[in-house]
Amino acid sequence: MKLKYNILFAAVILLAFSCKNKSQDDNSITVSPEAGTSYKTGDVVQVKAHYAANVKADSVVFLVDSARVGATKDSSAFALKTDSMPVGPRVITARVYSGGKPQESSTNIVLMPAKAPVEYTFKVEKTFPHDTGSYTEGLLYQDGSLYESGGGYLDPPPGQVKDGQSSLRRVDLATGKVLQKTMVDPKVFAEGISIVGDKIIQLTYHEKIANIYDKTTLKLLKTIPFNTGVEGWGMCFDGKKLYMDDSTNRIWFLDKDTYRQTGSIDVYDDKGAVTKINELEYIEGKIYANIWTTNNIIIIDPKTGAVIGKIDLTNLYPEKTRRVGADVLNGIAYDAATKRIFITGKKWPKMYQVTFAPQPPKGGAK
Repeated sequence: MKLKYNILFAAVILLAFSCKNKSQDDNSITVSPEAGTSYKTGDVVQVKAHYAANVKADSVVFLVDSARVGATKDSSAFALKTDSMPVGPRVITARVYSGGKPQESSTNIVLMPAKAPVEYTFKVEKTFPHDTGSYTEGLLYQDGSLYESGGGYLDPPPGQVKDGQSSLRRVDLATGKVLQKTMVDPKVFAEGISIVGDKIIQLTYHEKIANIYDKTTLKLLKTIPFNTGVEGWGMCFDGKKLYMDDSTNRIWFLDKDTYRQTGSIDVYDDKGAVTKINELEYIEGKIYANIWTTNNIIIIDPKTGAVIGKIDLTNLYPEKTRRVGADVLNGIAYDAATKRIFITGKKWPKMYQVTFAPQPPKGGAK
């Protein structure tokens, strides 16, 4: 008798659990397209909320990365336009209102640039001396002078190489002579720099701090905690906000006064994410970036993260001809007054003034 009772009790519990699950399933919401689906910029994505027939929806609101983009009155598809959206992963949420109460579900897509980057050629207009003792991490041109951040550890932490002390310097372009120099803490590896007003902001590699200097004297004013990103790499300034990268394919936006994170873009070309973005320069509304360990500079749309141009500088200073100790291409500076672009590399003997031009179509003009 006891055995029969136990079997009956178990059956009742199983039935109740099944009914509860069925009830949950009947009220659950899913969203299409399938998570991880890739699209090209300009595609129209058909987004749809799927829910049971017994759910009486008042409206369905659609959001992309938490921002409302549209709504429908029922379970019909919403046509999501992507032509002005940033590239990379985008989270799509459907919020279904039933009886005034919301219930939501999310999916995600990966948005890629519709076009391959335009290939550019380069031309050397002029060369200048460059200090071979500078392991260039940041480069700027303003008020007739070059400002350069050189990296290195004089007193390295465990696992890091002793390769010289970091510094911040002001340099005469014509002669390569160092006019002013401030040495950085020997335990700190200095990285990218930007000028904002009368101050210079200098990132650091692993140390999670930033140094703030007086632009005129290069005197260290203060050191602040800096936790944005995985590491500190490159930095540039568009006159309103700072941009920085961190070894990944992400570029962070920073407030120019507080240096706090305000947003980000993910950098993609038509084939996928572009990582190891290094030294940055803002030129005529676009971000120019060195790609670490390569001879390439890419041109990035700062609104979307799409790579719109690529410059192969392999033949600028060919590796087989480089002096002993010279390292990779890294360093882009722009003179906005004369529209000159300067590039160099880590411990290179020269600074190059260059111009870029779109590569002629293959096969010639038609």
